[in-house]
Amino acid sequence: MPPQPVPSRPPVAHRVLVQAPGHLRALVRGSEIGLIVLAALIGCCGGVAVAAMTYATQGMREWLYGLPPGLRLSAATDLPPLVMLLAPAFGGVLLALFTLALRWQRRPRRAVVDPIEANALHGGRMSIRDSTVVVIQNTISNGSGISVGMEAAYTQFCAGLASRLGLSFELRRADQRTLVGCGAAAAIAAAFGAPLTGAFYAFELIIGTYSIATLTPVVVSALCGSVVARALVAQTSLVTVERADAITTTVLTTLDTVPSLALGLICAGLGILIMRGVTLVEGAFRATRLPTLCVPVLGGLCVGGLALIASPQVLSGGHGALHLHLDAHGTTLGLSALVLLFVAKATASAISIGSGFRGGLFFASLFLGAIAGEIFAAGMPLILPGLAAFGLTPLAYAVIGMSALAVAVIGGPLTMTFLALELTGSFPITGLVLVAVIASSLTVRKTFGYSFATWRFHLRGESIRSAHDVGWIRTLTVGKLMRREVPMAPLDQTLPAFLRKHPLGSPSRVVMVDGEGRYAGIILVPEAHAALREAEDGSPDLSGLLRHTADVLTADMNAKIATAIFDRTESEALAVVEDLKSRKVIGFLTESHTLKRYSEELDRQRRAVLGETG
Repeated sequence: MPPQPVPSRPPVAHRVLVQAPGHLRALVRGSEIGLIVLAALIGCCGGVAVAAMTYATQGMREWLYGLPPGLRLSAATDLPPLVMLLAPAFGGVLLALFTLALRWQRRPRRAVVDPIEANALHGGRMSIRDSTVVVIQNTISNGSGISVGMEAAYTQFCAGLASRLGLSFELRRADQRTLVGCGAAAAIAAAFGAPLTGAFYAFELIIGTYSIATLTPVVVSALCGSVVARALVAQTSLVTVERADAITTTVLTTLDTVPSLALGLICAGLGILIMRGVTLVEGAFRATRLPTLCVPVLGGLCVGGLALIASPQVLSGGHGALHLHLDAHGTTLGLSALVLLFVAKATASAISIGSGFRGGLFFASLFLGAIAGEIFAAGMPLILPGLAAFGLTPLAYAVIGMSALAVAVIGGPLTMTFLALELTGSFPITGLVLVAVIASSLTVRKTFGYSFATWRFHLRGESIRSAHDVGWIRTLTVGKLMRREVPMAPLDQTLPAFLRKHPLGSPSRVVMVDGEGRYAGIILVPEAHAALREAEDGSPDLSGLLRHTADVLTADMNAKIATAIFDRTESEALAVVEDLKSRKVIGFLTESHTLKRYSEELDRQRRAVLGETG
């Protein structure tokens, strides 16, 4: 298992970055129409990129497995057993060789910034080079039959391309983040032929909010991506609904929300188990202490073995298999076979990511959710015979389960709801899907608290729960806010000497330092004068007047943390030290100034979300 990646650093513009001509930059920065045109360009490029990656992975699968042209790997039924076992391991060899090539180039080892992290922390700045590396790794993984989808590569590359284009036009932070969302929207729309799904994927997961200012560019980009991809790649519908009775046998009523709600809650639990399972598998591979480059090969052998035991449907992302399960006639698998397939596919996906292959769980979660829906339809009537009285068919439960499990793992309730609507065209089923995804999303959020992407950030030490822009908080540090002219005085002097140097009317707070120049505390000048007047015999010692002896700030703290410390200490001002060990005083910060600057930044962020430029 590869060692844990180091925390990502904000990507910077490369020196060879081509800047757009000045008049074009001014047009895009000063006009909403210019940003929309840029979003349309990103959408078209995203459609082409998704089509190219689709052809590359399909061509690799056809070459490795000897598939007929156009046949999806997970839909194949007569694969040679030896090929099925060894082809995923061959993908591990290719991935290891590619990793060696990166090391030979001595590329700096850092965690790749994905679109969510870029928009949350780095103002939409991404590296196109890192994104290209992800595309190659994901293509090797998916093309060799490893149980991961290509959606990670789609969104990474298209968002990275959008980020690079935004940097060349020197867009403002809010517009840069919107353009990254446009790239991700185009990628998902092109992958599924579903513009609304792509748009809301960007709103919910990449931008972190919906606003009028972002509506037009994101939707335009998603539409362009979908249209271009459809023109370049033949896409078949995931759901084949020839007649209304394929989904329901009776008129749907309010009572039909009961099994949908139950299925949503079950899918929430399954989603949490899958995300936890990936972490456990990673730990197991680390415990083997195998060389890093050998781990993907072992992982590939495990995936191939699962495909031999269960079904070829375990392999790759599962597009072909999902077509089979969502066909109006369904599959002929029994309940026990469905359970075995679910366990095998979930295990294969966890092994694939846990052993170092690159990819995501977007499509795997859709496929697993469809299987979970079929299991629910076949198994629950055995436990609760009354469930058979409801009017939903196994296909309807498959669609509901697909959306509910995907929202548990990926997030985005409206994204998955619109996906169901665009795939089925059925508003009644979409209503039941909405019930299930709300139940699933709420349960995961309240019991687990993360999607798969944010769970990975958590394991890496990043406290990111969504793509909401929190990067500005990290850059608004105490070091930038503090005043460097600090009134200081040595602690080893008498009170009268101190008062002669600091009469009433002088700065009201003085930072005291000990004989070694270390922070000792703060003395309030009016309080010191009052103490001398009230002293009955002699003069009090300065050490008895010290306040906040253990309460200090450091320059790398952000304004939010500093505000919390002010609240806890009930102080109006605190000293800033170089570090907690040396306690060398380097500045002084007041609560009022911190709150003022923090409020100004919050207001600026609010105006950016609402699209207000004034």
